[in-house]
Amino acid sequence: KLLVKVFLNSKTNNYICVIYLLQLSLKIKLMKKISVILTSYNSALMIEKTIESILNQTGIDTLFTIELIVVDDCSTDTTLTCINKYKLITFSTLENSGGPNKGRNIGLKHATGDYICISDHDDIWHQNKIISSLPHLQKAKIVSSGFTLIDLHENKKLERYTISSEECIFYEMNATFIKLLTKSKNGQNTYLGGLIYSAELKNILFEEHFGMIDYDWGLRLFQNQESIEICKSLYDRIVLKKNLSLNENYRKIDYYYSLLFIEKYSEEFPKEVKRARKKINAIRAKYYYVTSNMKQSRFHFLKSEFNLKNIAYYLSTFIGSNYIIKKFKVFG
Repeated sequence: KLLVKVFLNSKTNNYICVIYLLQLSLKIKLMKKISVILTSYNSALMIEKTIESILNQTGIDTLFTIELIVVDDCSTDTTLTCINKYKLITFSTLENSGGPNKGRNIGLKHATGDYICISDHDDIWHQNKIISSLPHLQKAKIVSSGFTLIDLHENKKLERYTISSEECIFYEMNATFIKLLTKSKNGQNTYLGGLIYSAELKNILFEEHFGMIDYDWGLRLFQNQESIEICKSLYDRIVLKKNLSLNENYRKIDYYYSLLFIEKYSEEFPKEVKRARKKINAIRAKYYYVTSNMKQSRFHFLKSEFNLKNIAYYLSTFIGSNYIIKKFKVFG
């Protein structure tokens, strides 16, 4: 509006003014909007760094715009005070939901962008995260990247991305869906914080019964889709405390809900579902292995894939497990 007023009050030829205005209008129309859904809970230590990393992206307001939607899950610390320092679109779950999924769904329902990103409150974006991803979204509706794990609890730093001579890897339709269904470690890196995807898929919502499982969401998102992985780290994932993956209640929920959900694919993908059941039991067995519940570990290993590694783990539940746990990464 200000530019229009300046042009109308200027001595410049009216035709030139019209051309300038049309160019400006076209630029605004072509500029993509990225909706970023950020969920928070008692995250006062990290939330400002996360917000700053999102709002300071290279190319923001020149190549794209960002619509940052923050949904707080009834924090009891000073998280809201931190969030209110910024002029953001904010919502609350009204009562604590026990996980990020309800907040993610609230954000998805209010998102108006061309593309969607979902961030946890302890994800710190690299400045080139969006600008590195946008060109690839012309070729596929879903683009992912790797990340850098900074575990402050264990005092370690790990790079998690696919090493390739190419800048990115293209995955054919359903390639990543099958990888997720069968719990394969190979294939596309699909950690939630590294995804950016078309708003055409925004109606795929997260489960809210448990409020913390996203395995089924990933399957629904990638089914019948092509996708691209950028072969580098584009954000830091900060771990401040003991990982949720070792929480007993979470592991029970993840196990039973995963087994239940994959049944919907049993007719269309019978071999993959059969393999998925075995993989889910192997994950369960390894959880019990590292938590020293060897009776339960053996029970689930007997339901897992019959291969040399699982056989070795099974046998070591009788003797030698302490050495294995100390020397090798068994779980997580």
